[in-house]
Order: sequence, then structure tokens, then C-alpha cells
Amino acid sequence: MLGRLFALIMEVTPQHAISRVIHGLSRWSWGPWKNLLIRSFRRLYQVNTGEAVNSDPGAYPSFNAFFTRALAPGARTVDTTPNALLSPVDGAVSQIGAITEGRLIQAKRRDFSLAALLGGDPAMAARFADGAFATLYLSPRDYHRIHMPCAGELQQMLHVPGRLFGVSAPLVRHVPDLYARNERLVCEFDTAFGPMALVLVGAIGVGSIETVWTGEVTPPRGQRIRNWDYHERPVTFAAGDEMGRFNLGSTVILLLPPQASVRWDEGLASESTVRLGQSLATYTSGGSESGLFPGEGDHGIE
Repeated sequence: MLGRLFALIMEVTPQHAISRVIHGLSRWSWGPWKNLLIRSFRRLYQVNTGEAVNSDPGAYPSFNAFFTRALAPGARTVDTTPNALLSPVDGAVSQIGAITEGRLIQAKRRDFSLAALLGGDPAMAARFADGAFATLYLSPRDYHRIHMPCAGELQQMLHVPGRLFGVSAPLVRHVPDLYARNERLVCEFDTAFGPMALVLVGAIGVGSIETVWTGEVTPPRGQRIRNWDYHERPVTFAAGDEMGRFNLGSTVILLLPPQASVRWDEGLASESTVRLGQSLATYTSGGSESGLFPGEGDHGIE
């Protein structure tokens, strides 16, 4: 009952207005304000700053800079097993499995449309139909940069405007089609096994989503889907390279095609904790003509 009540309250909450306020406050560089926010946040979520490049919380110019802090070299180990698909984030598995009849599992007894998630793009949806997916939730205490699960070349990016429901477990269980209703950024790559997509899902308080090739994509938000085509000038990444970040946190959905023949790692299930760079699965190569394999790319990990 509490979960349903929370979902009803979120339906009528001015999600974008609240997020705009948080966007500004999280970037306010006034020392007493940003230091209070950082100290309070560290105590509340028991954030480990020892693994950051800069371990001094007071040295960050704003709360957002602290929230999106870079990891120190060696803080994460990238699995180099051949044909491994790496976790793109620190977080927890919300759901993982097969895309069945064009639908993904959101929560127990609740699913949503792949085509709707991808902004109604039928051609892109067809590439992932009958494939596999992993939905990974980033808690506030997690590292909030997003990295590549495998080597790939960026082909296109979609910004799909929408709501900003929170993505905590109670809301995921009770808000229908949450991921396909929230604002999101869809990044499609060509890989050694064919297409691969990372869907960066916004949430209330997520003032912006950005990528390493464009910078901040949202805001502005607008009302129409925006599409960037990179086929003529693809951006190349190696496995483990940083590709984007949430300025305040949310969820990433990894989409894989059927020809990848994904085999999820043993023991991986809903609520499993994952770390950036660990293996999530192995794939069968040979689905693409790109010739890209882990280790080829031009964007190093920070």
C-alpha cells in the first residue's frame, strides 16, 4: 500500500520543476553551502571517497562535481576474459534476462515495451527483438560515471523526453512502463557481435545526463525526440572506456541483439551487486563487420 501511495504522489509531483531546482543547487559553488551538502551526503550514504582521484571532499567546487567524481587509477579492475561483457557501472541488478515478444521485465508481474523504450523507433527495436537485457540501478552512494561494456563504435543517439519518476524499487514495482515513460538517452553502438545499446534513464533530481562526445545533452529537455547520427563519423571506444555520466543518479539499461548469444555469468540475478568492469556475461562474436574487439579504442578510463 505504501508503494502504491508513493507512486500516486509521484504522478502529481512537479518532477521537472523539482529537478531544475536541484540542478541549480547542486552546482552552487558557495563554500558553506556545497560543503554542507557534501558532508551531509557522505554521512547519510556512507560514501567511500578513498577510491576517488581526489579524496578530499572539500576540494570539489560544487556538490555535483563531488557526486560525479572520477575514480583513482586502479580503483576498478577491468575483466579481460575474451568476449566478456563488462558491467558499465557500479550498482545493482534490477532485472536481467531475455527480451521476449518485444517486451522487457520491469518488476514482478510488470513488463514494458522495447519499442517504447527506444522512442518508437521500429528499426532499432527490431535489431534487439529476441535479444537480451540487463537493467542496472545506481544508488546515491555509487560511482556515477558510465563506461563501455565492450569495444564499440557509436552509431546514433536519441534523446527521448518524458517524465522523471524516481527509480527506487517501490516505484519500479508500482509505476507502469516507468522506464519507457521517463526521459532517457539511447546510445547505439556497433560491436564485434552486432548492435549494442546503452539506455541512460533519467529520474527526479537528475538535473542532466551527459556524454563524453557531446557534453551535457539535457537540459534543455523540450517535447520532441532528438536524433544524432554518427554513421559517417563514428566515435570509437574500448571496453571499459567512460562514455557518459549522470549528474545525480539513475538507471542504465543494456540491450543486446539475439546474435550475441549471451550467456549470463553464474549467480547473476535480480538484486545482485555489480562493480564497474566485472564480467556480466560472455558473448559469441562474429555478428558485425566492424572487427572491433576489447582493447581497441581512443578514450581512456579516468
